[in-house]
Formats: sequence, C-alpha cells, structure tokens
Amino acid sequence: MRHILALIGAVVLLAGPLVGAAAAQNAGTATYDLLFRNGTLDDLARDTALVYDRTVANRAKPEAATRDTGTIALSFSETDGKEVATLQFRQDGKHRNLGSFPASVGNPMIMFFYETVVRDMAEAAGGSPFYIRNRVKDSLIQPAEVTRGTATFEGAEVETVTVTLRPFAEDPNRAQMSGFGDLALAVTMSEAVPGWYLTLAAEAPHPEGGDPIYRSVIAFDGLEDTQ
Repeated sequence: MRHILALIGAVVLLAGPLVGAAAAQNAGTATYDLLFRNGTLDDLARDTALVYDRTVANRAKPEAATRDTGTIALSFSETDGKEVATLQFRQDGKHRNLGSFPASVGNPMIMFFYETVVRDMAEAAGGSPFYIRNRVKDSLIQPAEVTRGTATFEGAEVETVTVTLRPFAEDPNRAQMSGFGDLALAVTMSEAVPGWYLTLAAEAPHPEGGDPIYRSVIAFDGLEDTQ
C-alpha cells in the first residue's frame, strides 16, 4: 500500500484531460460519467464513515494478495477550510492512511480501485504501470458494456447499473501479459447505496478454468459511526 497515494495522485492529475477526451467522444461520455459520478458523497452525514471490504487473490503474487486483503474506510474531515474524504486501509488491528481528496468531487474509491488493479497487474505480469494505466484510461472514454439489473442490499432489492471494461481485449501485447489480457473490470453502482458503489471487481480468468489468475473485489460493507 505504500505507493497507492502516489498512484491515486497520478489519476487526479490526469482527470482534467480525461474529462475533455470523454466530452469529445459522445459514446464514451456516459461510461465516464457513471463511473466518476460527481456529488456521490454530498448527502452523507459527516460523522459517519463508509466501510468497504477488499478481498484479493493473486496466483503469481500470493503474498501481495495477503498484503492487500483488508478493510478500507472513508471518513470526512476538514483541511485548510475545505472538506476532504480520507481513505484508510485497515488490517489486523493496524491502519494506514491512503490519502485525502476533495469531498465535493465524488467518491475516491473508484480511483483507488483502478489504481490498485494497475499496480497489482504490473507486479504480477511484470509490465509497465504507465502502459497499463494508459490502456485503462483509454477504456474509460470508450463505449463499454453497461448492464442494468437488481441486487440485494440490506435485505431489499435495489436497482443497479454495472459498467464492465476490458481494457486489453484488443491490445497487440495481450499475449505477453501473463493472462491479464482477459482482465475485466466491473463496477456495480446503485442510488440506494451510500457513496454510489456497491462492488468494484477485477478478474483475470485462468485459461483452463478454475480459480482465476487474479481477482480483486471491493464490496461496500456499511456505515460506521466516527464519533
């Protein structure tokens, strides 16, 4: 986790160009706007935290999967007169801050998700994180698979929308990606879920079936009182 703040910072710096590119491609605008929805934290009480569970499986780097499986909490505070959302990783009674972001923009869990997958893939497949990140960025502003459905949340059936990206499906280098060429990134969102994101899942299936080469699932677990 020690590099995640720098990785998320890179995405924040690139957000401006991404928005411009998305606007220029009408087919991809809806995808980007769904995934990076503004205002998803606006209605949340500031004395509560959003809590997510992250579970990772990694055939190439099982020690990394152990390192990265834990809980992420998003809490609110004020810095220099501005409201910020702070991400904290928790594991075995220990915690580590992952960074603070403007609460007015939206839920930074989406950036955390994509950047951890970029890092995990680079570690496991030995590729360049810059190349991987650029391919993921490109997929964010392209037409994507969008599925509307329902899910059970807190005992009730709620409407959901899932966006699935396959950033390396047409990549000329996919054969050298140690199985990550078939990586799928699926984000399920719902108006009924605080913070918008129900699950954020990444999976690279094994070509012979069975357990995947890589899998990362971040699932909303609930609200936590911070007072």
